[in-house]
Amino acid sequence: MSDLIVVGFDDQQKAEEVRLELQKLQKEYLIDLEDAVVAVKNEDGKIKLHQAFNLTAAGAISGGFWGSLIGLLFLNPLLGAAVGASAGAVGGALTDIGIDDKFMKELAASLKPGSSVLFVLVRKSTPDKVLEDLSKFQGKVLNTSLSHEDEAKLQAALDSAKPTA
Repeated sequence: MSDLIVVGFDDQQKAEEVRLELQKLQKEYLIDLEDAVVAVKNEDGKIKLHQAFNLTAAGAISGGFWGSLIGLLFLNPLLGAAVGASAGAVGGALTDIGIDDKFMKELAASLKPGSSVLFVLVRKSTPDKVLEDLSKFQGKVLNTSLSHEDEAKLQAALDSAKPTA
């Protein structure tokens, strides 16, 4: 079971910086992310979700491969690839894995303009090393499925960050 962690930041780029840091930690096997999405509320109040994984592109690539393979069997690989890529792209666009988009948009709508939110689904982590690394960033835990004790540790790490000028 994954843990959901939602952290809000006062500027539009900070959530993306933290997501990049988490991806670096994932390469070091300190955290295992299932999903990581940044929501930005611009100065006009519009909300934009920045997904870590582009499901439409992944579906098109997968569909193109299978379409080519099936097309080879019927002696028309180009038509098979085109049909497969189209079907895969549609399937990828309609598939929603990870964090619910409606939930993310509703929560981001409550923020002030010019801010950002990081939504993370964590499968597992090495908490002491991850918290140490996250203590570089100032943020506020908005929502989480962590225990109260773990949530307090995360908030303490975020509170210990030095304000950037």
